[in-house]
Amino acid sequence: MTTNLQIINNKNKFQSHSYHLVDQSPWPFLISWSLFFSAIGAVLSMHGFNNGVLLLNLGLILTLSIMYFWLGDVNTEGSFLGHHTKEVKNGLMIGFILFIVSEVFAFISVFWAYFHSSIVPTVEIGGVWPPLGVTPLDPFAIPLLNTFLLLSSGAFITYAHHAFIAGKRKHTINSLFMTIVLAVVFTLFQYIEYSDSQFSIADSVFGTTFYASTGLHGFHVIVGTIFIVVGFIRIINYNVNKQGHVGFETGILYWHFVDVVWLFLFVAVYFWGSN
Repeated sequence: MTTNLQIINNKNKFQSHSYHLVDQSPWPFLISWSLFFSAIGAVLSMHGFNNGVLLLNLGLILTLSIMYFWLGDVNTEGSFLGHHTKEVKNGLMIGFILFIVSEVFAFISVFWAYFHSSIVPTVEIGGVWPPLGVTPLDPFAIPLLNTFLLLSSGAFITYAHHAFIAGKRKHTINSLFMTIVLAVVFTLFQYIEYSDSQFSIADSVFGTTFYASTGLHGFHVIVGTIFIVVGFIRIINYNVNKQGHVGFETGILYWHFVDVVWLFLFVAVYFWGSN
């Protein structure tokens, strides 16, 4: 005969709600230390310490490695253990929207600094914008090409989403692959642009705001590329379906956010700021 104690123990094996209480994980603690090492390494390298770059690279490698294992756990929870219920998916989407809102304000702060300095230039920089002695980049060279690359990548990833919903697996994979290629090419051209630039981040407030805004956007492009690569791998491995692809959708929305920010950057920083 089943006792009351056995019934209670059996009930404890199953959750009586539709929310996911995550298990204990070492990844949040470990990634906090890897990011700490990256930040310290970046500061040391900026101040000319020889070991700064080494510490920065070590922190970045550890961060990427931890992200790999952490995202693997999240994929297991959602795709194989069934923890991502409807309520959990709604919560993830709300959290992502709030994250995008915080990102919007981060870029607003950078644009605020840029326009504050450029609309009424101070006498310290010659009373003009761009400042005296600073040669701005040609907006119709690499910046215009990068605009075409990002907009094209946005079109490809939008088509990939529609193809995924329609069950066209081959079209989805090919479109995502093209998105990743265009994102990598964009990052490469951004690096070439920085290398050929005739001013640095230390060249007055113009250099500071230019590299702060474009560098922040470039960092988001790299993060967005990682999101897309993760979604690409999950689709190849049949870990995503039409009923549960919140991670894939948020990656697409994040990429569109990156596209929109770049349009503002191109118009304000590259085109208007160079005239």
